[in-house]
Amino acid sequence: MKTATTGETNYWIIVSSLDNWRTTAQRGFTVQGMKSRHRKKAERMRPGDKIIYYVTGIKAFAGSATITSEYFEDHNAIWTSNNKKKADEDYPFRVEIEKEIALPEDEFVPAQALARQMVHARKWPAENWTLAFQGNVHNIPAEDYELIRGALDQATKAAAAI
Repeated sequence: MKTATTGETNYWIIVSSLDNWRTTAQRGFTVQGMKSRHRKKAERMRPGDKIIYYVTGIKAFAGSATITSEYFEDHNAIWTSNNKKKADEDYPFRVEIEKEIALPEDEFVPAQALARQMVHARKWPAENWTLAFQGNVHNIPAEDYELIRGALDQATKAAAAI
């Protein structure tokens, strides 16, 4: 799908705590919020753009979704911040989404091997690959999305075969 501004689909990584991933899942993958410092990125999101979820702590990819709305602002509390300095963070910049893949927690795809193949992660030394996933939102190249999405598809097929 093409976006209005660039003519191309944008691909995003949402970096999330396990608790916030669970919250998004419990809400049926209908909405995704971004921290207040990411307004500019939220403004670039368009229907048809794709999201990959990276879960911190576990250092794994958990699923994917498609954005189905323009961004909007909402201050109703849904997600929580682990940052004590920003405990009041309400992830106000939001988009409506539709789930593509949501892996069970014990099937999440470990990120390290994939990160070393990602264009996005090449900015950092291999031993510091986790720096590629610092922050809440990252715009990634299509080839990185395809790499991760392929791994998520494989994990889905493997889980279904059990």
